[in-house]
Amino acid sequence: MHINSQKKLAISISLTFNLIIIVLKFIASYISGSICLLSEAVHSIADCLASSITFFAIKRSSLPADKEHPFGHGKYEDMAGFIEGIMIIFASAFILYEASKKIIFGYHENIDSTLGIYVMGIAMAANIIAGSYSLYVAKKSNSISLYADAQHLKTDVYSSLGVLIGLVAIKLTGINILDSIIALIVAGIIFKAGFLIAKQTLNNLLDGSVSNKKISEINEILLSCKDIKGFKDLKARNLGPMIKVEITIFLEDSMKLSTCHQICDNIENKISEKIGDVTVHIHAEPVSIQQVNV
Repeated sequence: MHINSQKKLAISISLTFNLIIIVLKFIASYISGSICLLSEAVHSIADCLASSITFFAIKRSSLPADKEHPFGHGKYEDMAGFIEGIMIIFASAFILYEASKKIIFGYHENIDSTLGIYVMGIAMAANIIAGSYSLYVAKKSNSISLYADAQHLKTDVYSSLGVLIGLVAIKLTGINILDSIIALIVAGIIFKAGFLIAKQTLNNLLDGSVSNKKISEINEILLSCKDIKGFKDLKARNLGPMIKVEITIFLEDSMKLSTCHQICDNIENKISEKIGDVTVHIHAEPVSIQQVNV
């Protein structure tokens, strides 16, 4: 299956599962009166909206470069990831507000957690399936928005597990305040995930550098190339699912243009094999043999 088709399938699975889970969580929250279930339902709404944005971004980013976007449409994925991170943060703020209000005013009604336990079990299973596939495709395609969605689903598994444990504890002990305490913990987990996603995607939107690991890998390729006499100004940034690399290399001034071109092609191919979807711009500067030997 083509990689863009896999990306669309991954986000479609995520979107479908989220819609089903939202309905189940709201029904369980209404019947049980549980604030932590309500918090999970709100979280799932944020998931669903974020997945919709990601689906749109993936469709747009797969379009070829055109007159209006000569460098392609990759930034759509970064934009979608940033919006998703902000939405997660807002969802955590809502949960924090509702749970804190119940704790402060001491309003803890009787909670029937039985239905909620089953719903959270189903939600965990669905998120594990959707999240695992999304993460697999995200790593394969270097898609930042799909990676953000996969990480979002991963936090859903942890938060759902926390809610599930809490509902079981409430059923066994009858201590209803645990409901609000668990909701606060869930809010913290969700906030951290949203902050990290927003930070990473904002870095990409502002043309921040790629990871030190990728810079080191490019350095190793350049150092292993015996045909060049040195290099400088190595820069690399994310452009949606693509990485853009710029390098200045030094070549002997007596070298033929065709040979220079072949050396640049070899460097580009090696970087592409190592990094993946990458665009490499190389500026070659002449240097005399005397300068090299100094």
